[in-house]
Amino acid sequence: MRLELIYNLAVKEGMKADPRGRKLVKKNKGRVNPYADTRILYGNKTAEIKTILAGIDIGGAELLLADNLRRSGKKIDLVLSHHPQGAALASIHKVMEVQIDILQSFGIKRQVAEELLNKRIKEVERRFSAINHNRAVDIARLLDIPFMCIHTPADNHVVEYLQSLIAGKNPRQVKDIMRLLKAIPEYRQAAAWGAGPKLILGKTDNPAGKTLVDMTGGTEGSKEVFARLSQAGVQTIIAMHLSEEHYRKIKPEHINVIIAGHISSDNLGINLLLDKLCNREKLKIVSCSGFRRIERKRGI
Repeated sequence: MRLELIYNLAVKEGMKADPRGRKLVKKNKGRVNPYADTRILYGNKTAEIKTILAGIDIGGAELLLADNLRRSGKKIDLVLSHHPQGAALASIHKVMEVQIDILQSFGIKRQVAEELLNKRIKEVERRFSAINHNRAVDIARLLDIPFMCIHTPADNHVVEYLQSLIAGKNPRQVKDIMRLLKAIPEYRQAAAWGAGPKLILGKTDNPAGKTLVDMTGGTEGSKEVFARLSQAGVQTIIAMHLSEEHYRKIKPEHINVIIAGHISSDNLGINLLLDKLCNREKLKIVSCSGFRRIERKRGI
């Protein structure tokens, strides 16, 4: 499969799984990729890809690993990172507007959601502006190793998968959600390593109620949003992670908070997306940097 096709399919499938649905497709008409944090960072778009070294975070060490594997006779055609690097990292704030639509769908007025998120977007833009964005990309260029990252399209798959699971199973209590999460291979594996789903606020016997899966949109949103979510009737939030600042803000709101796990959630999203790519054409995946390939049967 050509590198450009992998990129285009990842974007296309990310749009299908996007919480904004048709609204995004209409808004994106004429554009190739609405996800600024998903990019071909280095490499010829026509390069034929058969073997991918895939990881959660790809930096100099992983690129040198790829080069070492190639020198030892193992063919590596592409290095794939989940977390963005290069121009994709510098532009991560641009994908955060998806959170506005998600908040609106859970009962927060759009004007309020925009006001809260726009402030946070500016904070993220300032914070990431000082990073040495192209460090890993330069290494890939010098080693002549094709390099790309797929961030929000993979995260969209996690939200779609878990929100559909919650809607289908209709868990009554928080402990029922925990049970559902721990049955998912990526989370079950993480639990065995001590990094599985954890309830950090609330009690297991609490009603699950209206449940928000908060796992896409680049990075954490506004810490001021939790009071609004509580007023809108949200009783449970399932998140990848939660900063201490966000934790302090949500604690008084009596919302159940389940931290599914950051790296395990990233694993789930990449696996779901890779399943679709591999259903199109057989690709060999070599795992590294916290990623474990778990294949699902078609349609499951």
